Amino acid sequence: MKKIILIITSLVLCLSAHSQEAKAKKPTLMVVPSEAWCYKNGYMMEYDNQATKEMSPNYKLALQTNSELNQVISKIGELMAEKGFPLVDLMASIRSLEQEQALNRAMTSKLGASIVESPLDMLKRQAKADIILELDYTITTTGPKKSVAYNFRALDAYTNKQVAAASSTGAPSFTADVPTLLQEAVLANIDNFNAQLQVHFDDLFVNGREVSVRVQLFENNAGIDLESEFGGKELTEVINDWMYENTVQHRYSEQNSSTNFIVFDQVRIPLFDEKGKPMDTKSFVTKLQKFLKAVPYSLTAKVDQRGLGECFLIIGDK
Repeated sequence: MKKIILIITSLVLCLSAHSQEAKAKKPTLMVVPSEAWCYKNGYMMEYDNQATKEMSPNYKLALQTNSELNQVISKIGELMAEKGFPLVDLMASIRSLEQEQALNRAMTSKLGASIVESPLDMLKRQAKADIILELDYTITTTGPKKSVAYNFRALDAYTNKQVAAASSTGAPSFTADVPTLLQEAVLANIDNFNAQLQVHFDDLFVNGREVSVRVQLFENNAGIDLESEFGGKELTEVINDWMYENTVQHRYSEQNSSTNFIVFDQVRIPLFDEKGKPMDTKSFVTKLQKFLKAVPYSLTAKVDQRGLGECFLIIGDK
Protein backbone atom coordinates (compact mmCIF):
# COMPACT_ATOMS: atom_id res chain seq x y z
CA MET A 1 0.00 0.00 0.00
CA LYS A 2 2.81 2.40 0.93
CA LYS A 3 4.53 1.60 -2.38
CA ILE A 4 1.35 2.48 -4.33
CA ILE A 5 1.02 5.78 -2.44
CA LEU A 6 4.66 6.64 -3.19
CA ILE A 7 4.16 5.92 -6.90
CA ILE A 8 1.00 8.06 -7.05
CA THR A 9 2.74 10.90 -5.19
CA SER A 10 5.69 10.78 -7.60
CA LEU A 11 3.37 10.90 -10.60
CA VAL A 12 1.50 13.91 -9.21
CA LEU A 13 4.76 15.76 -8.52
CA CYS A 14 6.06 15.02 -12.04
CA LEU A 15 2.83 16.22 -13.66
CA SER A 16 2.83 19.34 -11.51
CA ALA A 17 6.43 20.16 -12.42
CA HIS A 18 5.71 19.56 -16.11
CA SER A 19 2.67 21.84 -15.97
CA GLN A 20 4.65 24.61 -14.28
CA GLU A 21 7.43 24.27 -16.86
CA ALA A 22 4.89 24.58 -19.70
CA LYS A 23 3.36 27.70 -18.18
CA ALA A 24 6.80 29.25 -17.72
CA LYS A 25 7.36 29.13 -21.49
CA LYS A 26 5.21 31.24 -23.77
CA PRO A 27 4.86 31.09 -27.55
CA THR A 28 6.75 33.63 -29.65
CA LEU A 29 4.50 35.88 -31.72
CA MET A 30 4.86 37.88 -34.90
CA VAL A 31 2.23 40.56 -35.56
CA VAL A 32 1.32 41.07 -39.23
CA PRO A 33 -1.45 42.98 -40.99
CA SER A 34 -4.05 40.54 -42.27
CA GLU A 35 -4.39 39.75 -45.96
CA ALA A 36 -7.81 41.44 -45.90
CA TRP A 37 -6.26 44.65 -44.52
CA CYS A 38 -3.45 44.55 -47.12
CA TYR A 39 -5.95 43.99 -49.93
CA LYS A 40 -8.28 46.85 -49.03
CA ASN A 41 -5.35 49.21 -48.51
CA GLY A 42 -3.55 48.31 -51.74
CA TYR A 43 -0.59 46.39 -50.28
CA MET A 44 -0.59 43.23 -52.40
CA MET A 45 2.01 41.81 -54.76
CA GLU A 46 2.01 39.15 -57.46
CA TYR A 47 4.37 36.17 -57.34
CA ASP A 48 5.01 33.17 -59.54
CA ASN A 49 4.04 29.81 -58.06
CA GLN A 50 5.17 27.21 -60.60
CA ALA A 51 4.01 29.30 -63.59
CA THR A 52 0.77 30.28 -61.81
CA LYS A 53 0.35 33.94 -60.85
CA GLU A 54 -0.83 34.38 -57.26
CA MET A 55 -1.27 37.33 -54.90
CA SER A 56 0.32 37.80 -51.49
CA PRO A 57 0.49 40.64 -48.92
CA ASN A 58 3.36 43.07 -49.49
CA TYR A 59 4.32 43.62 -45.86
CA LYS A 60 7.49 45.51 -46.68
CA LEU A 61 5.70 48.17 -48.73
CA ALA A 62 3.00 48.50 -46.08
CA LEU A 63 5.54 49.05 -43.30
CA GLN A 64 7.65 51.45 -45.36
CA THR A 65 4.77 53.67 -46.48
CA ASN A 66 2.11 53.46 -43.75
CA SER A 67 3.28 55.08 -40.52
CA GLU A 68 -0.08 54.40 -38.87
CA LEU A 69 0.35 50.66 -39.41
CA ASN A 70 3.80 50.78 -37.80
CA GLN A 71 2.35 52.53 -34.77
CA VAL A 72 -0.53 50.07 -34.53
CA ILE A 73 1.77 47.01 -34.74
CA SER A 74 4.09 48.55 -32.14
CA LYS A 75 1.17 49.19 -29.82
CA ILE A 76 -0.14 45.63 -30.14
CA GLY A 77 3.40 44.34 -29.63
CA GLU A 78 3.69 46.34 -26.42
CA LEU A 79 0.41 44.90 -25.11
CA MET A 80 1.49 41.33 -25.83
CA ALA A 81 4.99 41.90 -24.41
CA GLU A 82 3.43 43.20 -21.19
CA LYS A 83 1.68 39.84 -20.90
CA GLY A 84 5.02 38.04 -21.24
CA PHE A 85 4.78 36.87 -24.86
CA PRO A 86 8.13 37.11 -26.72
CA LEU A 87 7.86 38.98 -30.03
CA VAL A 88 9.54 38.61 -33.43
CA ASP A 89 9.86 41.90 -35.32
CA LEU A 90 8.20 41.79 -38.74
CA MET A 91 10.48 44.27 -40.53
CA ALA A 92 13.63 42.70 -39.09
CA SER A 93 12.44 39.30 -40.32
CA ILE A 94 11.78 40.72 -43.80
CA ARG A 95 15.30 42.16 -43.95
CA SER A 96 16.83 38.85 -42.84
CA LEU A 97 14.75 37.07 -45.46
CA GLU A 98 16.04 39.32 -48.23
CA GLN A 99 19.63 38.62 -47.19
CA GLU A 100 19.24 34.85 -47.31
CA GLN A 101 20.38 33.69 -50.70
CA ALA A 102 18.84 30.24 -50.24
CA LEU A 103 15.38 31.81 -50.39
CA ASN A 104 15.78 32.68 -54.06
CA ARG A 105 12.66 31.27 -55.70
CA ALA A 106 14.65 30.35 -58.80
CA MET A 107 16.73 27.86 -56.83
CA THR A 108 16.16 24.24 -57.85
CA SER A 109 17.06 20.95 -56.25
CA LYS A 110 18.96 18.25 -58.11
CA LEU A 111 15.58 16.84 -58.96
CA GLY A 112 14.95 19.96 -61.00
CA ALA A 113 11.88 20.88 -58.94
CA SER A 114 11.45 24.48 -57.88
CA ILE A 115 10.98 25.21 -54.19
CA VAL A 116 7.25 25.74 -53.65
CA GLU A 117 6.84 28.45 -51.02
CA SER A 118 4.70 31.54 -50.90
CA PRO A 119 6.30 34.78 -49.66
CA LEU A 120 4.46 34.28 -46.35
CA ASP A 121 5.78 30.71 -46.02
CA MET A 122 9.31 32.03 -46.55
CA LEU A 123 8.78 34.74 -43.95
CA LYS A 124 7.44 32.23 -41.41
CA ARG A 125 10.43 29.98 -41.98
CA GLN A 126 12.82 32.88 -41.45
CA ALA A 127 11.07 34.33 -38.40
CA LYS A 128 10.36 30.96 -36.72
CA ALA A 129 7.59 32.45 -34.59
CA ASP A 130 5.20 29.95 -32.98
CA ILE A 131 2.14 32.09 -33.65
CA ILE A 132 1.30 34.51 -36.46
CA LEU A 133 -1.00 37.20 -35.08
CA GLU A 134 -3.04 38.63 -37.97
CA LEU A 135 -4.49 42.05 -37.33
CA ASP A 136 -7.31 43.67 -39.29
CA TYR A 137 -8.77 47.01 -38.27
CA THR A 138 -11.16 49.57 -39.70
CA ILE A 139 -11.49 53.22 -38.75
CA THR A 140 -14.99 54.67 -38.68
CA THR A 141 -15.53 58.45 -38.62
CA THR A 142 -18.84 59.84 -37.44
CA GLY A 143 -18.72 63.64 -37.48
CA PRO A 144 -15.80 64.67 -35.26
CA LYS A 145 -15.59 61.26 -33.60
CA LYS A 146 -13.47 58.25 -34.57
CA SER A 147 -13.80 54.63 -33.52
CA VAL A 148 -11.83 51.50 -34.37
CA ALA A 149 -13.19 48.02 -35.05
CA TYR A 150 -10.58 45.26 -34.97
CA ASN A 151 -10.26 41.55 -35.57
CA PHE A 152 -7.41 39.35 -34.32
CA ARG A 153 -6.64 35.86 -35.60
CA ALA A 154 -3.86 33.85 -34.04
CA LEU A 155 -2.62 31.16 -36.43
CA ASP A 156 -0.26 28.32 -35.62
CA ALA A 157 2.70 29.17 -37.87
CA TYR A 158 3.34 25.49 -38.66
CA THR A 159 -0.20 24.38 -39.59
CA ASN A 160 -2.04 27.67 -40.34
CA LYS A 161 -4.80 26.49 -37.99
CA GLN A 162 -6.58 29.21 -36.02
CA VAL A 163 -5.85 28.83 -32.30
CA ALA A 164 -7.30 32.06 -30.87
CA ALA A 165 -9.48 34.96 -31.98
CA ALA A 166 -10.85 38.25 -30.70
CA SER A 167 -12.83 41.12 -32.17
CA SER A 168 -14.48 44.25 -30.88
CA THR A 169 -15.30 47.89 -31.61
CA GLY A 170 -13.88 50.54 -29.33
CA ALA A 171 -15.70 53.54 -27.91
CA PRO A 172 -15.76 56.65 -30.16
CA SER A 173 -13.39 59.48 -29.28
CA PHE A 174 -12.91 63.13 -30.28
CA THR A 175 -9.18 63.30 -29.64
CA ALA A 176 -7.50 59.88 -29.43
CA ASP A 177 -5.29 58.70 -32.30
CA VAL A 178 -5.84 55.34 -34.01
CA PRO A 179 -3.18 53.35 -32.06
CA THR A 180 -4.63 54.58 -28.76
CA LEU A 181 -8.20 53.78 -29.86
CA LEU A 182 -7.10 50.31 -30.87
CA GLN A 183 -5.28 49.79 -27.58
CA GLU A 184 -8.40 50.71 -25.62
CA ALA A 185 -10.55 48.35 -27.72
CA VAL A 186 -8.09 45.46 -27.42
CA LEU A 187 -7.65 45.75 -23.66
CA ALA A 188 -11.23 44.60 -23.10
CA ASN A 189 -10.50 41.16 -24.63
CA ILE A 190 -6.75 40.68 -24.32
CA ASP A 191 -6.76 38.47 -21.22
CA ASN A 192 -9.18 35.98 -22.78
CA PHE A 193 -7.23 36.07 -26.05
CA ASN A 194 -3.92 35.44 -24.29
CA ALA A 195 -5.49 32.59 -22.31
CA GLN A 196 -6.46 30.94 -25.60
CA LEU A 197 -2.88 31.30 -26.83
CA GLN A 198 -1.48 29.75 -23.66
CA VAL A 199 -3.90 26.81 -23.81
CA HIS A 200 -2.71 26.08 -27.35
CA PHE A 201 0.95 26.34 -26.37
CA ASP A 202 0.45 24.14 -23.33
CA ASP A 203 -1.08 21.54 -25.65
CA LEU A 204 1.99 21.77 -27.93
CA PHE A 205 4.25 21.37 -24.91
CA VAL A 206 2.50 18.14 -23.88
CA ASN A 207 1.51 16.67 -27.26
CA GLY A 208 4.14 18.12 -29.57
CA ARG A 209 4.06 20.45 -32.55
CA GLU A 210 2.18 19.24 -35.63
CA VAL A 211 4.16 19.08 -38.91
CA SER A 212 4.27 17.15 -42.19
CA VAL A 213 7.15 15.00 -43.46
CA ARG A 214 7.55 13.55 -46.94
CA VAL A 215 10.15 10.91 -47.83
CA GLN A 216 10.94 10.36 -51.49
CA LEU A 217 13.72 9.18 -53.81
CA PHE A 218 16.06 10.85 -56.26
CA GLU A 219 15.96 9.33 -59.72
CA ASN A 220 19.63 8.37 -59.30
CA ASN A 221 19.09 6.21 -56.23
CA ALA A 222 21.51 3.31 -56.95
CA GLY A 223 18.70 0.77 -57.11
CA ILE A 224 17.35 1.65 -53.66
CA ASP A 225 13.61 2.07 -53.12
CA LEU A 226 11.36 2.01 -50.08
CA GLU A 227 10.86 -1.76 -50.41
CA SER A 228 14.61 -2.44 -50.18
CA GLU A 229 15.38 -4.62 -47.17
CA PHE A 230 17.81 -3.99 -44.32
CA GLY A 231 18.16 -6.74 -41.72
CA GLY A 232 14.88 -8.29 -42.83
CA LYS A 233 12.92 -5.04 -42.73
CA GLU A 234 11.79 -2.98 -45.70
CA LEU A 235 12.99 0.62 -45.66
CA THR A 236 9.38 1.80 -45.26
CA GLU A 237 9.15 -0.21 -42.03
CA VAL A 238 12.53 1.11 -40.83
CA ILE A 239 11.37 4.72 -41.32
CA ASN A 240 8.01 4.03 -39.66
CA ASP A 241 9.79 2.52 -36.66
CA TRP A 242 11.98 5.64 -36.41
CA MET A 243 8.91 7.91 -36.58
CA TYR A 244 7.23 5.88 -33.84
CA GLU A 245 10.24 6.20 -31.54
CA ASN A 246 10.91 9.91 -32.16
CA THR A 247 7.46 11.51 -32.26
CA VAL A 248 5.77 12.79 -29.10
CA GLN A 249 3.60 10.02 -27.66
CA HIS A 250 4.22 8.11 -30.93
CA ARG A 251 1.73 10.36 -32.71
CA TYR A 252 1.93 10.51 -36.49
CA SER A 253 -0.08 9.32 -39.47
CA GLU A 254 1.07 7.71 -42.71
CA GLN A 255 -1.17 9.47 -45.19
CA ASN A 256 0.04 7.84 -48.40
CA SER A 257 2.91 5.70 -49.65
CA SER A 258 4.35 3.75 -52.56
CA THR A 259 7.70 2.20 -53.45
CA ASN A 260 9.00 5.73 -54.14
CA PHE A 261 7.50 7.98 -51.48
CA ILE A 262 5.86 8.17 -48.05
CA VAL A 263 3.76 11.10 -46.83
CA PHE A 264 3.42 11.53 -43.07
CA ASP A 265 1.01 14.10 -41.65
CA GLN A 266 -0.11 15.00 -38.13
CA VAL A 267 3.49 14.33 -37.10
CA ARG A 268 3.95 15.52 -33.54
CA ILE A 269 7.52 16.67 -32.88
CA PRO A 270 8.95 17.96 -29.57
CA LEU A 271 9.12 21.72 -29.06
CA PHE A 272 12.67 21.33 -27.73
CA ASP A 273 15.48 18.86 -28.30
CA GLU A 274 17.49 16.99 -25.65
CA LYS A 275 19.62 20.11 -25.01
CA GLY A 276 16.59 22.37 -24.56
CA LYS A 277 17.06 24.06 -27.94
CA PRO A 278 13.92 24.80 -30.01
CA MET A 279 13.18 22.09 -32.57
CA ASP A 280 11.61 22.82 -35.95
CA THR A 281 10.60 20.55 -38.82
CA LYS A 282 14.00 20.74 -40.51
CA SER A 283 15.96 19.79 -37.38
CA PHE A 284 13.56 16.87 -36.77
CA VAL A 285 13.98 15.52 -40.31
CA THR A 286 17.75 16.07 -40.11
CA LYS A 287 17.77 13.56 -37.23
CA LEU A 288 16.15 11.02 -39.57
CA GLN A 289 18.70 11.89 -42.25
CA LYS A 290 21.58 11.15 -39.84
CA PHE A 291 19.92 7.92 -38.70
CA LEU A 292 19.70 6.62 -42.28
CA LYS A 293 23.27 7.73 -43.00
CA ALA A 294 24.62 5.43 -40.29
CA VAL A 295 25.33 1.70 -40.59
CA PRO A 296 23.62 -0.57 -41.60
CA TYR A 297 21.66 1.73 -43.95
CA SER A 298 24.47 4.03 -45.18
CA LEU A 299 22.00 6.07 -47.22
CA THR A 300 22.72 9.57 -48.51
CA ALA A 301 19.77 11.96 -48.34
CA LYS A 302 18.93 15.63 -48.82
CA VAL A 303 16.74 17.64 -46.41
CA ASP A 304 14.56 20.16 -48.24
CA GLN A 305 12.33 22.42 -46.16
CA ARG A 306 9.09 23.68 -47.72
CA GLY A 307 7.72 26.31 -45.38
CA LEU A 308 7.94 26.13 -41.62
CA GLY A 309 5.72 23.08 -41.11
CA GLU A 310 6.70 20.81 -44.00
CA CYS A 311 9.97 19.09 -44.88
CA PHE A 312 11.13 16.61 -47.52
CA LEU A 313 13.76 13.93 -47.05
CA ILE A 314 14.99 12.92 -50.52
CA ILE A 315 16.97 9.66 -50.43
CA GLY A 316 19.67 8.76 -52.95
CA ASP A 317 21.79 11.88 -53.42
CA LYS A 318 22.41 15.39 -52.13
